[in-house]
Amino acid sequence: MSNYQDNKAIIRAYYDELESATADTVGGVLKRYNSPDLEWFGVHPFNELRGTEAVAETFWRPLYQAWAHLQRRQDIFMAGTNEIDNTEWVTSMGHFMGLLDHSWLGIPATRKLAFLRYADFNCIKDGRICKTGFFCDIIAVMNQAGFHPLPEQTGASFVYPGPRTHDGLLYEPQNEEESRKTLDLVNQMCCNLDELNRSGNDCPSPDFLCPTWHDDMIWYGPAGIGATYTIPRYQEQHQYPFRQGLKDKVFNGHVCRFAEGKYAGFYGWPNLTNTPVGGFLGLPGNEIRADMRVVDIYRREGDKLVENWVLIDLLYWLKQQGLDILERMRVQYANK
Repeated sequence: MSNYQDNKAIIRAYYDELESATADTVGGVLKRYNSPDLEWFGVHPFNELRGTEAVAETFWRPLYQAWAHLQRRQDIFMAGTNEIDNTEWVTSMGHFMGLLDHSWLGIPATRKLAFLRYADFNCIKDGRICKTGFFCDIIAVMNQAGFHPLPEQTGASFVYPGPRTHDGLLYEPQNEEESRKTLDLVNQMCCNLDELNRSGNDCPSPDFLCPTWHDDMIWYGPAGIGATYTIPRYQEQHQYPFRQGLKDKVFNGHVCRFAEGKYAGFYGWPNLTNTPVGGFLGLPGNEIRADMRVVDIYRREGDKLVENWVLIDLLYWLKQQGLDILERMRVQYANK
């Protein structure tokens, strides 16, 4: 018997305490809700951490020291059983909002309202969080501070909304049949994309996506790529540049993948491995194999996927190729 509602209650209480915490008290909050041997997987430059003190020292304290009046503004909240290993997870997606009053990761203070987009996957065992996958869009914060480390993106840039239906906070139990329907659709879509990898077809027709995607799909990508709307524009503004700009694409699988109701999500560590040949993100190619860590959150409408929120650890993917955009920003700022 699943403990989804109990698990949701744990995470909601945890988030409430985090929101009222400070740099001095956040360590205690982490100890109350997480296992002592917590495994924490975060985007670069945080990467893999072990234990609550390491997570507090590396991520949470610097965040609270830099951002004032920090709020978590959730758009999606769901729980389910990971179909890969039958563990139980709770996922939250949305934005942190606050005043960027001090430098964070070398991003200079703006003293203005800023948004940090995030997705948070928490595995719960025996009433405690034992593993976390935490993704956030650091490049979007750099953009808000006036730094643009990448060429002009192909998609649109704005603070992304939550679901059009405003029903993404699944605090109540959801229909299991609806959950299975959503997960089956996501899995079919993943199989179709993997088929493209194996075939080498980097310019599929819109008909290839139509079995799983709504004609008016909305794809909310990371800063550096941007958001796009409708199948033809998604293909023009993301799928084709992605597929044509990367070769030898290999799908590595996921750490966690589940659905609840009409929502689903997954993340990998890494999901993909590829080699840039030039063009993706407007950057030149090379022969360096690089891993991509990716989060996808989906909303299903009827028998099609209609909204997709995506986070990619682009800082890590670029650093593997010798480009550290955070360090480059720090140097540029220091030389001003």
